[in-house]
Amino acid sequence: MWKKQRKAKAKANQKQIPYPFSTPPFCLLPPITNSHCSTKMSRNGDVEEESVVTRTNRPDPFLVACRCFSFLTSLAAILCIAVNVLSAVRSFKHASDIFDGIFRCYAVIIAAFVVLAETEWSFILKFSKVLEYWAARGMLQIFVAVMTRAFPDITGERRNLFLLQSIASYLLLGCGVIYVVSGIMCIGFLKRARQKQEITREQATKDLEELERRREELEQLLLSERV
Repeated sequence: MWKKQRKAKAKANQKQIPYPFSTPPFCLLPPITNSHCSTKMSRNGDVEEESVVTRTNRPDPFLVACRCFSFLTSLAAILCIAVNVLSAVRSFKHASDIFDGIFRCYAVIIAAFVVLAETEWSFILKFSKVLEYWAARGMLQIFVAVMTRAFPDITGERRNLFLLQSIASYLLLGCGVIYVVSGIMCIGFLKRARQKQEITREQATKDLEELERRREELEQLLLSERV
């Protein structure tokens, strides 16, 4: 009998003792399913995709510097075109300077070709692949600068034009020298390699956007079917 009374007292004491923790025991917790893991993994995957996209959208500073230098060279060539056009117009007004006018016309044509080469238009580079190399492009720019500076007239009538010729020719001459030195150092080859990488990254970004769009379409189709 005393054993039964002792067991009854122990059960009563267990009922009076509160559970010391605020959370239920582990046996009462719902089991962890794969849905939680899958959502976490999908979120991590989205974060990784976003980081990849942001990484691919960053512009290459080397290519940005090359584009800025190409823009400066184009401006110098355009300035040479303007100066040579003014010189040709003034030369054709005097019958004695007709040869100088013809010379200026050739300078305008070659300078325009320099501007087109700086745009790296595929149509131009297709027929003049030698201009893909920076050394050849720089030599052409130096030639245009020399043509612009040739036959100077420092008289009182053309002093302002002589100043413009000097500025345009020396500016384009400096760009041509930088192109020749950079071509010898194979920087042009490095630029073409970076451009290919940039094109590849842009294509990868477009593919990711296309996959994301198709995934959204499939999710909408699944939701419509469930409804």
